[in-house]
Amino acid sequence: MNTWDLIIDREPGDGAWNMAVDEYLFESLDAETPHTVLRFYAWKRPTVSIGYSQKAESIIDVDFCRTNGVDIVRRITGGKLVLHHNEVTYSLMSTDNETFPPTVAGSYQAVSEALMVGLREMGLNPRLAEVTPDAYARDHRLCFSYPARNEVEVAGKKIIGSAQKRIGPRFIQHGLIPLEDNEKLLALVALSRKSEEKIRMMTLSEALGKEVGFEWAVPILRKGIGDYFGVDFKSRTLKETEIQAIQRIKNERYANRSWTFGERD
Repeated sequence: MNTWDLIIDREPGDGAWNMAVDEYLFESLDAETPHTVLRFYAWKRPTVSIGYSQKAESIIDVDFCRTNGVDIVRRITGGKLVLHHNEVTYSLMSTDNETFPPTVAGSYQAVSEALMVGLREMGLNPRLAEVTPDAYARDHRLCFSYPARNEVEVAGKKIIGSAQKRIGPRFIQHGLIPLEDNEKLLALVALSRKSEEKIRMMTLSEALGKEVGFEWAVPILRKGIGDYFGVDFKSRTLKETEIQAIQRIKNERYANRSWTFGERD
């Protein structure tokens, strides 16, 4: 049975730190040796994250965010605008092309199916969205406007939003499972919400009909992923040298205005 590294960050981090950790773990994978890392984490304060190719000023009310303590970060993955707050965030990095299909679509679907095992254990009836609406694919709608193909939905609403980046045999996929409804704040930070764009989002608490938190949800999601892929987990703590490397990535990239607000291809 394969063994994956497991990191559970119970102390919420700021947006720049969270993104720097994900990038460090992804870049540290050895392409020659199959290896997988699963991480769960939370956010210290409300944070807007945008996809790699999005232009921040075109989709975010930057002045509102600055005035009201909402952080802004750019991901290395694609996808659309997300408001991170009161949620479980996961990231999975791997070079194991025997366990995961060697394509973006295939590995994305596999991770989504693994996450659904945990949701079923919670008593939910999740399914994979079958198609990506043309309008959603073409423009800068919010991540939770529609379930895209192979994203997880419950009762026709997206309950997990994810994005992936692949370089050769390495990939990283990260995403969020909202615990509480943050639509009012989202309406204030996202410019597209000024036009009353509909949100098709289901929070975990809403789906279950009771309030649940990070510490309750993570063990169930972890078990579901382990059962789906048939793997064990080894708890991993970041070493001091790794923390220093992550801090450098944070300072040079995610806390750097040129990265967050600069043009990207």
